[in-house]
Amino acid sequence: MSKNSLLVPFFGTFTENILQLEATRNNNYLLSWVEKQQSWGKYVFSLVQVRADFPNLSESAVKRALDRLSNKGRILSVYKGFYLIVPPEYTSRGVLPPLLFIDNLMQFVGKPYYVGLLSAAALHGAAHQQPQEFFVVTDIRQTTTKKKGLKINYITKKNIPESLLEKRKTEFGYANVSNPELTAADLIYYDNRIGGINRAASVLNELTEVMKPERITGELINVLTTPTIQRLGYILDIVLGQKLLAEKLYIESLNIKKGFFRQPLKAGLEKTGFPTDNRWKVIINTEIEIDE
Repeated sequence: MSKNSLLVPFFGTFTENILQLEATRNNNYLLSWVEKQQSWGKYVFSLVQVRADFPNLSESAVKRALDRLSNKGRILSVYKGFYLIVPPEYTSRGVLPPLLFIDNLMQFVGKPYYVGLLSAAALHGAAHQQPQEFFVVTDIRQTTTKKKGLKINYITKKNIPESLLEKRKTEFGYANVSNPELTAADLIYYDNRIGGINRAASVLNELTEVMKPERITGELINVLTTPTIQRLGYILDIVLGQKLLAEKLYIESLNIKKGFFRQPLKAGLEKTGFPTDNRWKVIINTEIEIDE
């Protein structure tokens, strides 16, 4: 056996050790950086931030360090280039509740948004059934986020009505949430995304406790489709007996000259052979069942 052949395995082991030491050092640097961010009350960061703070690290070194921290459960990527820092109290879940980071995420994406539908209803106290998914309304199509049992559904809406949103304080900042009246309308309009018209009406039944007639304004009416107004009005009026809310919805619709035409209560079902409500012009092609 030649002298050179004896050196090959030694040289290979030495190189691997050097790479391992370098990787460990980089990982320790990044771990210290992550812990410092957390001590400052920051629980999200971007890949751009890491590269800016570690200009001497190669892209592959940064990636390896992030992967190691991710494998240890200290951080989690929920969007390309966007990471969560997982504090000890959330280690068992492996992810933060989406309400805590959604504002930062949507700022990172650069799009307007609001927490809506069942997620907004739950925040307003209408948690008839705790939603297993988190609903975010934005003006661009987004792929559903699925991480560590977390599911964020993105609903696309052309115009985000900022005046109808509330700023909800969270542990780490704020989140935009649709007000109760906009939430009610969205539940009806997007009923197929939450389990159907019966579930929408059941949640709406609890949501009416925090809805206010004075918040049903022309501004709200202008962002709703006419069939949504008719279905919402019928359910508030006839199904739930919320006469004050229904009356204000009707008056504001008249003021803006919203013309009502015959619309099925449940889209996609047969429309002929069913009675029509005279006021709301809703074809009663299904019976609403409220879960108590």
